[in-house]
Amino acid sequence: MTEHSKKAPPSATRSGTTLEPQVDLDDMVASTDSGARKPAGVPGKLLVGIAAVWSLFQLWIASPLPFVFGVGVFNATESRSVHLAFALFLAYMAYPALKRSPRDHIPLQDWILAGLAAFCGAYMFLFYESLAQRPSAPLIQDVVVGVMGIVLLLEATRRALGPPLTIVALVFLTYSLAGPWMPGMLAHKGVSLEALINHQWLTTQGVFGIALGVSTSFVFLFVLFGALLDKAGAGNYFIKVAFSMLGHFKGGPAKAAVVASGMTGLISGSSIANTVTTGTFTIPMMKRVGFPSEKAGAVEVASSVNGQIMPPVMGAAAFLMVEYVGISYVEVIKHAFLPALISYIALIYIVHLEALKANMEGLESTNPPKPLVRKVAGFLAGLLLMMIVGLGVYYGLGWLKPVLGAAAPWVISAGLVVVYLGLLKLASGYPELELDDPSKPIYQLPQTRPTVMVGLQYILPVIVLIWCLMVERLSPGLSAFWATVFMVFIMLTQRPITAALRGRGNLGEDVKEGALDLWNGLVTGARNMIGIGIATATAGIIVGAVSQTGVGLVLADVVETIAMGNLLLILFFTAVLSLILGMGLPTTANYIVVSALLAPVIIQLGQQNGLLVPLIAVHLFVFYFGIMADVTPPVGLASFAAAAVSGGDPIRTGFQAFYYSLRTAALPFLFIFNTDLLLIDVSPLQGLLIFVVATGAMLIFAAATQGYMITRSRWYESALLLLVAFTLFRPGFWMDQLHDPYRDIPPTQFVEALDAAGANATLRLQISGLDSYGEPMTTYMTLPVPEGDTGQERLENLGLELLIEDDKAVVDMVTYGSQAADMGFDFDQEIIQVQAPVDRWTKEWMWLPALGVFGLVVALQRRRRRRETPEVAA
Repeated sequence: MTEHSKKAPPSATRSGTTLEPQVDLDDMVASTDSGARKPAGVPGKLLVGIAAVWSLFQLWIASPLPFVFGVGVFNATESRSVHLAFALFLAYMAYPALKRSPRDHIPLQDWILAGLAAFCGAYMFLFYESLAQRPSAPLIQDVVVGVMGIVLLLEATRRALGPPLTIVALVFLTYSLAGPWMPGMLAHKGVSLEALINHQWLTTQGVFGIALGVSTSFVFLFVLFGALLDKAGAGNYFIKVAFSMLGHFKGGPAKAAVVASGMTGLISGSSIANTVTTGTFTIPMMKRVGFPSEKAGAVEVASSVNGQIMPPVMGAAAFLMVEYVGISYVEVIKHAFLPALISYIALIYIVHLEALKANMEGLESTNPPKPLVRKVAGFLAGLLLMMIVGLGVYYGLGWLKPVLGAAAPWVISAGLVVVYLGLLKLASGYPELELDDPSKPIYQLPQTRPTVMVGLQYILPVIVLIWCLMVERLSPGLSAFWATVFMVFIMLTQRPITAALRGRGNLGEDVKEGALDLWNGLVTGARNMIGIGIATATAGIIVGAVSQTGVGLVLADVVETIAMGNLLLILFFTAVLSLILGMGLPTTANYIVVSALLAPVIIQLGQQNGLLVPLIAVHLFVFYFGIMADVTPPVGLASFAAAAVSGGDPIRTGFQAFYYSLRTAALPFLFIFNTDLLLIDVSPLQGLLIFVVATGAMLIFAAATQGYMITRSRWYESALLLLVAFTLFRPGFWMDQLHDPYRDIPPTQFVEALDAAGANATLRLQISGLDSYGEPMTTYMTLPVPEGDTGQERLENLGLELLIEDDKAVVDMVTYGSQAADMGFDFDQEIIQVQAPVDRWTKEWMWLPALGVFGLVVALQRRRRRRETPEVAA
């Protein structure tokens, strides 16, 4: 995720190698995340100074201070404009134009381009009132600035992100202007240059649209929070904790790598930076216990890439879902949590299977030996203590806030500071964590208790973030702001307080070092945001072209024709398109493009096939496969970064990482057809059961794909395990084959069906009519039965009047603002099918035969293992 502290120390990344590979690694991370140019002297100071000012600006607009003092209040459009101006200026300052361009100074032409780009980006802010008074009537100067702005934005995109996103944006711009000359169904009336610039640069429909707004409001603050947390030392702490707890198990370093990457994913939104940060330490240790170079790199890649799907701080694209899907970030976290957790648990199991296959051991533990009973008791006691403290804080604050009134925030803040000081006092009784040199062999692991205790203060800002998001239900931006403010306090105070508690140190020097860490964190956070800001702005061009030309509807027809109306085939095309675009586009831009083009198609085709897919499921599907592109060979950059550390072949590393990531690729298909995995409409008890069964299913799937469970699997055992995993994930498929879940009712008896339905029942309706463009359409919808004592009363409460004639039920009237209007009912639509749910066995009964088959495979493998053991001994 950026500069020096985020990367390994300036020593070799592999034992016995020279400095050169590390320089290449540094350049790889810098060129993809923060900019490869590091000028000296005044230009260098100006570069980091402007980056720090950008971070301070973002903190200012996220805080309540502008409204308290009545100064520096920016509306959404103005803040997006300033945000883009900073991103464009820093892009030309930090990213060289060509590979042969200088890295140690900024050429004159880049200064000129940076100034022009910043002016064009800030144009909406500088002339906001003037532009607001003449909407859709651009002057010549508006068009000139817009043309310059788009050209300079595309060049900044090429520098920061490479040619692919630039080319895609150019294709959509060309399509907008050349509509009349397009072939066949792709043709449209076209737009003039003035209309194009007005739409793309002077409104919030294009460049300054939702994507850039999310980057401005949410993403920057989370990236900055992660950068500050890392500069404070949390990255090293997470790695040490993971190794101290897991390094002694079979293949322990690989298991520690998975957990460390998951924790580092909290503070890093970049797969490549995550790979380099943790991989510099974990990959050499994995090789030390027997992992080949390619497999060691692949484990790190698979776990680092999954960091973007792990709540609460997910990849930047997750924040875009808040706007695109229209739900809160808390809901996004809720839906994404279970698949992410299952995926990580399965990766740990895959690593365990690899260790079993190769008969690997772990590293030597320095923890004092304890009986298993004491270990389990200690773990459960710690878990119970955390739950009691959590419940005490939750209910205690719930009682205190009304009592304290306006003083509550100050009292809670003081309590938080007291807890922080207590944790620092606790940490001062243990040795400080040191940065390990990965070029030196490590034969013993750090002790778990001292390692955990010495950095507990790093968990507090994450708890503040989660508390603000989940309990206080603040916006993501405000939650990240308060967590960042607390993080700033920690960075300025932890060094001098810790030194004083340890009875040593120079107060002035410690404060200065803390302030320097804070400054570096502000600079790092801003430089990490350059690429994201540029990507969201350029992706806005594509979204703007889709909305201006209607190409999305054309694409829907093309995709539906190619897929022959088959939903599974469309999902496969979407996955492939995400992987292909992801080879050149960053995750955020990939998500924006694919979701804008294909998410509506999947929803529409699902409805036509009778499968009502929730919008969040489709967007998570696109998100998952956009992330998978960082793994997929031949262009998976994370695989190249891991191979640079491991000394392995990058292509073979990529293929191995993709093989390990099959579980992540399977999950999106599963939760499209079984939305229980996303915890949609399930009770807490059901959610717990789904977690247990889905985790078991994913472990069985991992064993099947790895060809090993208790011993090496025969081909038919792997096939049976895949069948078992599918049944546990989607038991409804087999139950539907045995018994239809719905019974058909004649449309003319719709009122009777409403009357007979239970209070909380749901009917399925198939509707035919005209869509909003006047084209014939047939679709399905689910109808929650409204309140009422009779069928007619329920129909009236629904806001619907029907005309029954000649065995047809036609919509005669829809009450404005009613439930029926919200659902999409319209005049003259025909209800062609009514389906009511039937009483049948619950689908979970299908788990029993699946578990029986699984037991059979376990018995077969155990018997074979018993036969193999004496042979090996002999």
